[in-house]
Amino acid sequence: MLQTVFVIDDDEPARESLTFLLRAEGMSARSFVGPRSFLAELHPDHQGCVVTDIRMPEMDGVQLIRALNERGSSLPVIVVTGHADVPLAVECMKAGVIDFIEKPYEAHAMLRAVRAALDKAHARDRHDTRMAAIERRRGTLTERERQVLDLVVEGRSNKEVAHSLGISPRTVEIYRANVMSKMQAESLSDLVRMSLTNHAA
Repeated sequence: MLQTVFVIDDDEPARESLTFLLRAEGMSARSFVGPRSFLAELHPDHQGCVVTDIRMPEMDGVQLIRALNERGSSLPVIVVTGHADVPLAVECMKAGVIDFIEKPYEAHAMLRAVRAALDKAHARDRHDTRMAAIERRRGTLTERERQVLDLVVEGRSNKEVAHSLGISPRTVEIYRANVMSKMQAESLSDLVRMSLTNHAA
């Protein structure tokens, strides 16, 4: 899905200027006059990042971040702030903002921040997609196959798995082969890595 930069600013000239800059650099950009209009159109499948002014009449940056967090949104957020808003910007950082840029900003500084945010979003989306695929594969395992997988990941040998489950080592081998196939693991280390990464997520 196309990544989009969502620009939120009640200052029309500033909003249009930034949107024009982003589009001139080949990025997809959408602008909103305030957080409420943005939240009204926000969809869980949206990918990209948010660039928002920190002080707006209907909702400030901190409130926007909290609203995004409540919705489970993982869009990286960059806040734009005037010099007097640094304490508020720090509060935004604590709430999860990845960067804040002081006004007036240079175009290259904004573009660098946006590209970094989009790179982070892309890496996260790839990770989430991989984790979802692993979880789907795990869901195809039978209860016995999951038991074998869990014991193998713990480092148990076929003999130890067989003893633990009360089955023969040959049966364990069959289950292991099924697990490797269903999980699409190329090797035992690949299987272990998938399981540990997915549990960590």
